[in-house]
Parts: sequence; structure tokens; C-alpha cells
Amino acid sequence: KLFFTDYGSAAKVERCDMDGMNRTWIVNSKIEQPTALALDLINKYVYWVDIYLESVEVVDYQGRKRHTIIKSRQIRHLCGLAVFENYLYTVNSDNLNILQINRYNGTDVQPFARHNSAKEIRVYQKRTQTAVRSHACEVDSYGMPGGCSHICLLSSSYKARTCRCRTGFILGSDGRSCK
Repeated sequence: KLFFTDYGSAAKVERCDMDGMNRTWIVNSKIEQPTALALDLINKYVYWVDIYLESVEVVDYQGRKRHTIIKSRQIRHLCGLAVFENYLYTVNSDNLNILQINRYNGTDVQPFARHNSAKEIRVYQKRTQTAVRSHACEVDSYGMPGGCSHICLLSSSYKARTCRCRTGFILGSDGRSCK
């Protein structure tokens, strides 16, 4: 799945398949300017920063179990968001501090580090990476990912795929080759 935010004419948090299909709103009310998003891949939660409402909130992948982690004036300066174990990590663009926020007790906010040019933050740790298994976009015996001549995108599951073409090409009637 692909998760993303939008704060154009109607602010929302959405998800879709990796090929862009099955687009679904998971948050579309009481949201104004969601600017950062983080996923808890293990427990299947979506966290986001809303700089207009000055809050960090969370829902599950279906948009249920919504609650506010923290509401504070300092939220309007946050950019980037990452989750690891019991904490959320974010960058305060006002003072360049990287903050650590207890995701179960939003009152526990601590400066973690300082970086002069940070605008985004990611945590890479082996336990947060999902196990790799065979999937529909694996390279075939001809060296083509998923049998696609240009781009292979996972679809509704790791067993399904959609072929796409680079700019200037169109997908042939076979659904795999680009012309």
C-alpha cells in the first residue's frame, strides 16, 4: 500500500495500491494541513502532523481508532515524521532540533539531537523492515520485472502487478510491452 496526505481543496490522509488503484480516504474530517506522515508497519497505524490544527494524530490503516497524540503550538514548526518503538521523531524547523515524542504519552517531548539542515527524518532498523518474499514484479528469465517491458508496480497484493510505461510510450494490448 501507498499512504499519502493532501491538503488542497479537501484535506485528507489516503491510501491506495502501489499502482494507484483502490484509492481510499482514511481521514477526511477534522483535518486541515497534514504535512508529514509516518507508518507503524508492525501495528498498522498511520501518524500525521497537522500544522494548522497544531496536532499529531494517529489512526489504524482503515481510519479507525483515531486519537490525538499531542496538541501544542510547537507543532506548527514540525516537518518530517518517523516512528520507532515507543517514540515518534520529528524535526522542529524553528530551532532545528530533532524531537522525540512518546507516542503513548504525548506530554513526554524531548529534544533528541540538533541538525542545521534537517527537513525530513527516517528511521532505518532491521525490525521495522517487512520480510521480503517472492512477488509479482520479480525479474523474469528475460530480465524484465514482472514480465513488464518498462515499469512493474505491485497491485492489490504481492501476487498481482500492473505494467506501466515511461513517458512518451503507451502500453500495448498485451498489457506488458510499451510502444
